[in-house]
Amino acid sequence: MAEQSGERTQDATPHRRKQAREQGQVARSQDLGSAVLLVCGIGAIMMLGPMLASPMVALMRDQLGGEAWLVMDHDMAVHQWWRILAIVSWALLPLLGLFALLAFLSQLFQVGFLFLPDKVAPDLSRINVLSGFRRLFSVTSAARLGFGVFKVLIVGTVAGVSVYLDSERIMEMIALELPQLTLELIDILLWTALKVGAALLILALLDYAFQRWKLEEDIKMTTQEVREEMKNLQGDPQVAARRRAVQRQLVLNRLASAVPQADVVVTNPTELAVAIKYDAETMLAPVVVAKGAGLIAQRIRRLALEHGIPIMERKPLAQALYREVDVNHPVPSQQFAAVAEVLAYVYQLQGKTLPTPPPAA
Repeated sequence: MAEQSGERTQDATPHRRKQAREQGQVARSQDLGSAVLLVCGIGAIMMLGPMLASPMVALMRDQLGGEAWLVMDHDMAVHQWWRILAIVSWALLPLLGLFALLAFLSQLFQVGFLFLPDKVAPDLSRINVLSGFRRLFSVTSAARLGFGVFKVLIVGTVAGVSVYLDSERIMEMIALELPQLTLELIDILLWTALKVGAALLILALLDYAFQRWKLEEDIKMTTQEVREEMKNLQGDPQVAARRRAVQRQLVLNRLASAVPQADVVVTNPTELAVAIKYDAETMLAPVVVAKGAGLIAQRIRRLALEHGIPIMERKPLAQALYREVDVNHPVPSQQFAAVAEVLAYVYQLQGKTLPTPPPAA
């Protein structure tokens, strides 16, 4: 029934996944990067806070205290501006660089390296009013709105519970001096923000898992689509089968004419078969007239038995000739001795003498 109704029941093929990725259809959570930045940023501020605050406090004391500037000309204003910029940059650039690295890694974790220039190009259909309204009131938008409300409830609950657990500590802060009070408030705020960020990170990971599941469901294929893809990539199966049959018949025909002319067939003993021919009057070295593995090797042995061609089991020699020598090519010099030994043995069994090649001119 699923095949007849065209339901998407088949997992996406590698080609389908590649097409979806090239079209920008990837699993990605918009909240994961923000949650990672929030948690890691608060953690970095908690660890590096004193180191970052020291130059900023020193700068404020220098600017707001000390001797008053009686003269402020252009050169002095430019000098002060570059001095403030250098101090602020020295304090904040490492933290901002860390944030940029975390944002990049969070996106890399989700989608990997993906460059889609077509998505950046202007597209007037994206600003279509009707399409915008349809997206605004779609099921996806409603789901996002519901998830957003759920996140607000989670954030409020986590923040409320965190503040409630620190209520006694907050009440004791009444007796503290302003500097200690400020430090205590900052500590409570940072820990509360860290807990909220951890809750948002968990929700973002769940959202990313949902996006991956949704992507798998969206790119599923029907049985007919799988067949069409195989036909497009590999050709019509019937045509490919006919092509293979013709190629197989050509190989068998060539074997039927080449093997009966051989002097000996060297085997592995069952996996490989190599037919060798040697004519001292016309050849400078023995020639491999046929070779094959598996079914082709069986066919060569069968033809050899039918035509009385000797079959010799020489595993290393058969493997070397099958690997190194093409059909209708001479045996390499490093195999001369082994082939000559086999031919000599065959000629001895047949009561013949091994012919010697004519001397070179």
